[in-house]
Amino acid sequence: MTEAQKTARAERKVRAMTGFYIHFAAFAVVMALLFALNFTDPVWWVQWPFLGWGVGVLAHYWAVFGRGANMLTRWQLRKIYEVKNQM
Repeated sequence: MTEAQKTARAERKVRAMTGFYIHFAAFAVVMALLFALNFTDPVWWVQWPFLGWGVGVLAHYWAVFGRGANMLTRWQLRKIYEVKNQM
């Protein structure tokens, strides 16, 4: 792998990590506001958006940091080589 390829791969990884951190920060802020808002309502409903969006945040985490990220990266590299060899 050349230095340019390593740099490009590192940039993609950092962009993916930054996207997750932004997603998680938005989740935390909105959930805190919804939790505070739920205190004014006699019906406890805040767990539903927490669970729904929380699953999305966990999936995003898994895609960026977990095994899914490695699978995606391997697939992308395989496709790059396939397309390159077809040229």
